[in-house]
Amino acid sequence: MLAVAHRAANDPTSLRAALDTGVDLVEADVHAFRGRLEVRHEKSLGPWWLWERREPVRRRNGRVFELRELLEALNGDPRLMLDLKGVHPRLADRVASVLDELAPRAAFTVCTQHWWMLGAFGRLPRVRVVLSAGSRRGLRRLRARLLEEPAYGVNVHRRLLTPAVVAELCRRSNVVLTWPVDTRQALADARRLGVGGVVSKDPAVLRSVLGARDG
Repeated sequence: MLAVAHRAANDPTSLRAALDTGVDLVEADVHAFRGRLEVRHEKSLGPWWLWERREPVRRRNGRVFELRELLEALNGDPRLMLDLKGVHPRLADRVASVLDELAPRAAFTVCTQHWWMLGAFGRLPRVRVVLSAGSRRGLRRLRARLLEEPAYGVNVHRRLLTPAVVAELCRRSNVVLTWPVDTRQALADARRLGVGGVVSKDPAVLRSVLGARDG
C-alpha cells in the first residue's frame, strides 16, 4: 500500500519532514494566481485574502510558496504529487512547462478532478497522471471514462468506495488511491476496501502504512 502525505509539500518544512519518514509521495496543491503558480491549500478570496475553513487570512500575513521553489526544495527527489486546483485555462500548461524546464526527467505524479487538464502532460512521458473523483457524479464519470481508456491511477474519496468498486477500478488502472485517511479507523477501512494507497495528513497513519509494508 502506498503512503501519500496529504498537503505535506505545501511548505518546505513539512515537505522535508514527510520525505524523511519515507513516504511514497508528498502532495501539493497548485493554484494559478496573477501569473504565479502558487502552492497552497487555501482558496483565493479576491486579491488580498485567502480562505480556509471559513477563516479569511490576509495574504500579507503569510508566506505563499511557488511551484519553482517547491521543485528547488525537492532537490531532484521525484516523490511529488501535484493536485491541480481550480479551472484556470492555462494552469496545466504552465505547470507542465515548469516541470519540463526544471525537472524534465523526473517521474512526478499529477492529479486533478478536472481531467481535461491532464492532456497538457502528454509531452512529458515520465509524468504519471491520476484522475480524481470526489462526488458520486464524479465516480460515475470516472467508471465510464475508464471503460473507454485505462489510466495510470485514480484517486477517489473514501466514502464513495466499496470493495466491488475498488476491484473494478483496479482492473482499469495501475493504482487506486483514496482520501481522507486520517485515523486508524479510516486506515482499517481503506485496507478493507482493498485500495492500493492512502492519502493522509496524519503522520501516525503514514508510519503505520510504511511499517506494515516493511514488516
